[in-house]
Amino acid sequence: MRIWEHPVLRFERGREVSFFFDGKRVTAYEGESVAAALWASGVKCLRAVPEPQGPFCMIGYCSGCMVRVDGRSKVRACLEPVRDGLRVESDVSSAPGFFEAAPEGGEEVVADVVVVGSGPSGLSAAIAAAKSGLSVVVFERHFRPGGQLVKQTHKFFGSGELFGGLRGFQIAEVLVREAGEAGVRIYTRSPVFGWFSEGVLAVNSGGRLLTVKPKALIVSTGAVERFLPFPGNTLPGVMGAGAAQTLMNEYGVKPGERAVVVGAGNVGLIVSYQLLQAGVEVLAIVEVRPEIGGWFVHAAKVRRLGVPILTEHTVVRAEGAGRVERVVVARVGGDFQPVEGSEVVFNADLLLLAVGLTPETRLLAEMGAKMVWSSELGGYVPYRNRYMETSIPGVFVAGDASGVEEATTALLTGRVAGLSAALRVLGPRGELVEERERALRLLGEVRGTQFSAKVIEGLRRVSVGVQEDGGSR
Repeated sequence: MRIWEHPVLRFERGREVSFFFDGKRVTAYEGESVAAALWASGVKCLRAVPEPQGPFCMIGYCSGCMVRVDGRSKVRACLEPVRDGLRVESDVSSAPGFFEAAPEGGEEVVADVVVVGSGPSGLSAAIAAAKSGLSVVVFERHFRPGGQLVKQTHKFFGSGELFGGLRGFQIAEVLVREAGEAGVRIYTRSPVFGWFSEGVLAVNSGGRLLTVKPKALIVSTGAVERFLPFPGNTLPGVMGAGAAQTLMNEYGVKPGERAVVVGAGNVGLIVSYQLLQAGVEVLAIVEVRPEIGGWFVHAAKVRRLGVPILTEHTVVRAEGAGRVERVVVARVGGDFQPVEGSEVVFNADLLLLAVGLTPETRLLAEMGAKMVWSSELGGYVPYRNRYMETSIPGVFVAGDASGVEEATTALLTGRVAGLSAALRVLGPRGELVEERERALRLLGEVRGTQFSAKVIEGLRRVSVGVQEDGGSR
């Protein structure tokens, strides 16, 4: 299932290694995750309790890829890099669990500013804060930095300053390099699992306990993909659109042969085109609403390649013996319920859900930040001021954790948060204030399209001083 030729990407695979899954030898390449290597070898079911289940998110939030690794239980295979001789077993426990194992030892990390998450907002925030002369540390749960940018192959719109004309994975490379040049320390395989008294963060860094008490904290934990309730939704082969991007664009592994995509927003349309680039046949894009939600340019590309977009349709069920073999969709009525007798069956082995994202804000909620529900922004988000500071002094939010938008706004909210954190630590500095105001103006300009109208409405309820154009007073 590996991709060897691609119109955009060149996969530079590492040294060939082998590991064991349930006693059987599996060939892999250094740099791959255990989940990606297993999928490439044809292993789609990693858990069979209480029924066959496969990975859904591929970024460490679902429980579909939990395995045992060298005796450690509840290890997320998508976050575990392959190594020679690794022994992986199906996880037979029905309890989802959250942590692989309690971290051992203890080490104190010293930093002025801590950033949680190394996606576009986190890296932008870290760079902005570090350029002011502060010591900055980034904690990332994956074994490589860059967040969701590393799997984005389409070119970004906008000015050169906002990486217009570059592809997402290229932007990730630039940001990681700039962060290193600015002196930012990035800890990979290091999820933050707690915020304790007197502002101390606890981190599980590869099994070691790290603690840090920063002068300012920026939470840029991104978002997670939404699920849909329907029969067969846990079958291996049902996954989020982002999971398919991870497989094919990050690791060069085909997620399937014949796909049905649910959701005709930008994500669904872009991923459908990327599936075609990877050699996957896209049988249909299904959209429950009467209109396409994404940009016309993205819809036009897939339509030119013969992919039908079925508006006013929804998925009814996924069928198969131990994995997806068929996908049943149906037309919906005015109540968005399936119309009897309108079912269509697709012989597919892949069903992708591109039905929206939910901000990943559990850390902020645990910390006691004031949270506000906003359907326009994707769910519960922290209340904050115009400078991205939450209700907890010195704690800032950026990117999709502040509300689901586009990558460009993530870059800018990260820059604003990073500059705000620097000002919090250093006090008023004219050049930093001026740079922050410029970033806020750019943010208002980026939010000036018709697609941001819903976002701006949501921002009015969760932040202080939002103007009609999405800027700040």
